[in-house]
Amino acid sequence: MRDALRKADDEGYDLVEIAPQADPPVCKIMDYGKFRYEQSMKAKAARKHQQKIEVKEMKFRPKVDIHDYNTKKKHILRFLDAGAKVKVTIMFRGREMAHPELGLNILVRLAEELEDLAVIENQPKLEGRNMHMLISPLKKKPEKSAKADDDSDTDKDSKEG
Repeated sequence: MRDALRKADDEGYDLVEIAPQADPPVCKIMDYGKFRYEQSMKAKAARKHQQKIEVKEMKFRPKVDIHDYNTKKKHILRFLDAGAKVKVTIMFRGREMAHPELGLNILVRLAEELEDLAVIENQPKLEGRNMHMLISPLKKKPEKSAKADDDSDTDKDSKEG
């Protein structure tokens, strides 16, 4: 152990204990400050590349007019295109609670209109005076661009001529 400390000190490095429970303990000669710096940079890069999924909320009323419905649907489409999940809420007040099927009809209609762009993650559920539904965007499949197809066509033409 003393020999290893002396050798690390002579080379200007640190003696780092890797496995203290082993018999004999496993040590490594390294620049510990550089090691810690590299570890922090790896952690920072991992945090940078992780995706944070946002949940946006859009609120409707059971007696929503067609224009208001279409405007809110456009907002939902914009949220889904950005990759966010959308929590759609129908708020009931007073006597509207006697007709929860009106809110359910709105959510079902919205789900049908968005079925090619989104998937229902949580089915409509009545909780207190609100009915909720969670929708998330479909996974985008990588598509071949039209430009790549055009390039392959021109390559064929140049080989023929």
